[in-house]
Amino acid sequence: MYKVLSANFSRLRKDKTFWLCMAVMLVYSVVYMLNGCRQAVVDLAEYDCCIDEYYFHFAILTGAFCALFASMFLGTEYSDGTIRNKIIAGHTRAEIYIANLLTVFSATLFIMMVWLIGALVGIPVLGTWKIGVSGLLLYLVIAVFFTAAFSAIFTCLSMNCENKAITAAASIFLFLGVFIFTSMIYNALSQPQMVSGVEITANGMEMSEAAPNPNYISGTMRAVYEFILDFLPTGQGLKMWQVEISNPVRMVASSVFITVTMTAGGIYLFRKKNLK
Repeated sequence: MYKVLSANFSRLRKDKTFWLCMAVMLVYSVVYMLNGCRQAVVDLAEYDCCIDEYYFHFAILTGAFCALFASMFLGTEYSDGTIRNKIIAGHTRAEIYIANLLTVFSATLFIMMVWLIGALVGIPVLGTWKIGVSGLLLYLVIAVFFTAAFSAIFTCLSMNCENKAITAAASIFLFLGVFIFTSMIYNALSQPQMVSGVEITANGMEMSEAAPNPNYISGTMRAVYEFILDFLPTGQGLKMWQVEISNPVRMVASSVFITVTMTAGGIYLFRKKNLK
């Protein structure tokens, strides 16, 4: 498998999609953080802004970049006949699959690392992290694990679909669909337990007495929603972006479960696949 990995990383160094993703992520991180600095200066009198509010924005972008890179990079393996050549050379399908998974995972980590470096431009204005060094390391560990889950999902899809265009479209739409789903769950959980409206009285507009919110989710259903949000990598990214990590162990365990099951399933399907 070492030879397959070596060949993959040799391709990676020359891959235009990889370098384009790196460049876009770097530019976006710098622009986003500088805009955050500008907003912090404007709102300085009203809000105590910190880098935590902006630094983890990469968490909701990681899956999209992983989907794009995996579909394009692995799709080329089919279009160029590289996979058949590797099998002819004596490599097993499991070796090829795992090597490709590690390549996608490594490339996505590099893309994420570009954000982490570029976003440091916000430190002079926003300061360092309020969650502390230990909190920052915990968030980064969770990010590495949900990146592995994203890599396993999109590698499975890309390795079992020969059409690069269909794979790219399916991967992006899958990410967007799951992200929208988790956003809906997050918004539902964000509903306040009590709400108060506005009443027009003789004294003008006044706030009415607080009443129970009919949209508030409680009990078993709330626990189910929270589990789904912590289980899906898009949900983990969303909570990280909002700096609301509360169940790190469950998140890491969920990412490990997704990575293992998707990899095992992907290898099984790839072994059965008829390579024309």
